[in-house]
Amino acid sequence: MIPELIDIGGPWKVLPPGVHDASLEEVKIQYATNQHREELFEGFSRGFGNLRSAGSKGIFLNGGFVGENPKPSDFDCCWDPIAVDVRKLDPVLLDFSNKREAQKKKYGGEFFPSTSQAAPGEFFLSYFQKDKHTGEAKGIIRVH
Repeated sequence: MIPELIDIGGPWKVLPPGVHDASLEEVKIQYATNQHREELFEGFSRGFGNLRSAGSKGIFLNGGFVGENPKPSDFDCCWDPIAVDVRKLDPVLLDFSNKREAQKKKYGGEFFPSTSQAAPGEFFLSYFQKDKHTGEAKGIIRVH
């Protein structure tokens, strides 16, 4: 279940701290609320499908898309690479060149292996759980 958004002092309300489980359908109902958000959801859904078919067991959704912003620029996702068959993975999901331009063009957002460093000494799974405006703890969604 996706919890109510909270105010932590940034420009938009965000998920409360923690990892919140939701189905892809629940994400669609909660966040694909206008045409722009529907387009972002469609891109995420396609990338999610490819990651699942390649074997990823943990796919985490983050960014303005899972907050209050009515027109987020994109979504951010990190995924568990353990047991992923890279032969089944869309090569675009491993292309991080030009600020992930190919990912943004094909999917409308960014996909990072959760075991990659987002900042010195910090991996994406924990990095995504800090608000970029306030530095406060916030939540993300594990999509199943």
